[in-house]
Amino acid sequence: MKEFLIAPNDGWGIIVRLSLALFLGGVIGWNRQKLRQAAGLRTHMLVSLGAAIFVLLPLQIGGSAGLDGMGRVVQGVATGVGFLGAGEILQVRRGQTARVTGLASAASLWVTAALGMVAGCGLWMLGLMAAGLTLLTLGGMKWLEDISSDTFYGNDGNDGNGDDRS
Repeated sequence: MKEFLIAPNDGWGIIVRLSLALFLGGVIGWNRQKLRQAAGLRTHMLVSLGAAIFVLLPLQIGGSAGLDGMGRVVQGVATGVGFLGAGEILQVRRGQTARVTGLASAASLWVTAALGMVAGCGLWMLGLMAAGLTLLTLGGMKWLEDISSDTFYGNDGNDGNGDDRS
């Protein structure tokens, strides 16, 4: 397993980890940006970079304090990004009908934070695979949702499932 890690203790290893976090966040952010979502390229890149920095802190400290701190960092990042994602979710009312939007964007922010933590830990292969699966979910499953919405709910796309259709 060690051969798949990027060294955390030298300057180049840190730059590679942080660059990987920016790249992974950028890939997801670009997907959201092209759909004109509020949280786009820069937001996803910064969430991923921030998560990587938080994960690198206990790795740099090392020892038992670093290992104990890693679990708390992961929990803190997941919770903090949850609050950020909550700001992305909106409830839109039209007359008597309420529709919740932004759920996929909020979830993509949460996944982007996880990708940043993976990059911060130097697990580049896991990060690339997870980013690919995230893009497949955001793009490919959107296509499947559109087909099923047209089939089951007509052409208006209002399936009432609370997702933001993007």
